[in-house]
Amino acid sequence: MRFAAESELQETAHRLIQEIRSVVWDKNVIVAFSGGEDSSLAAFLCKLALGPERVILSTVDWGQFTYRTIKENVAASALRLGLRHIVLDGTERQRKVWRYGPNCNECTRFAKLLTIRTTFPDSVIVTGSNQFDSWGRIGPKVHDNFYSPLKELTKDSIRQLLKLFQIQPVKVGESSIREGCKLKHLMKMLINPAYHGRAVAEANEVLLEFLQRNNKNAQLANVKIIGPLSKNVALVNVHPQLSDEEKQELLSLLKNVDTIDEAYILDKPVRLKILANPGLYNDPSAREDVFRGFIERDFAVSVTPVWIKARNNRLRTFHVVDFEYE
Repeated sequence: MRFAAESELQETAHRLIQEIRSVVWDKNVIVAFSGGEDSSLAAFLCKLALGPERVILSTVDWGQFTYRTIKENVAASALRLGLRHIVLDGTERQRKVWRYGPNCNECTRFAKLLTIRTTFPDSVIVTGSNQFDSWGRIGPKVHDNFYSPLKELTKDSIRQLLKLFQIQPVKVGESSIREGCKLKHLMKMLINPAYHGRAVAEANEVLLEFLQRNNKNAQLANVKIIGPLSKNVALVNVHPQLSDEEKQELLSLLKNVDTIDEAYILDKPVRLKILANPGLYNDPSAREDVFRGFIERDFAVSVTPVWIKARNNRLRTFHVVDFEYE
């Protein structure tokens, strides 16, 4: 990690403020606001550039897939920023995306950004995309009234600017790198929200509540739901690892979730059996991007993919159907 001097950070902020003014011009700004690091910095810079009266924070709510901690704290984060905050419902659009397999990029475009744009058609929609995500790396900075002022920044730069300006983003506790909605941990098609959806929603709340109750400061904490559509298998990822006694207690709690059929706490390398849409299966580069960018980084152990061409023509991305220890 490279630490920039305060003068360098101030210069970066000044440049971005001037750029925001020139890009937005006389329009109002709607910040796609999760309360996390990226959107909090984007909102703060927009406020400095345009004034609070021209900036609105818009949070898309995912229903059962929004962490309870976020629901409780995102409004407080908006209040600290001194900006108007509204909440929009994105649940139906999100379900439509995940019904055909995991797809965070499509969920961001269709369920999140389209919901905001439909509500505010005449405003500039500001996102927190940066060099840590695929849109920040390959997408345009300004396109069709969408604007990503942090596009050239790294995660380290964003965190140093947050520290400089004493901005406190919302923290969930699932990851020290990137947090988000619980649905990203459902690694198969969302055919039955009351079964597949409830499993991933409740299991991840059980895990975070367990860690908080036991004063565990985890760098990574999630429950992946895999398995065929007829069975929910919970794969628990926690880093640093739990003690044997803690593992047994956590497994007991997860077994009380009636939509979970099996539960395992991962503590050694695994192989994942992954069904892939033919288009994805036949493109090694795309498979590698999906594995590195979406699957591997959220596991607490080493993971090896075993790709299988899917026969289910409804599957548009991938579906993890099984696992085994190496």
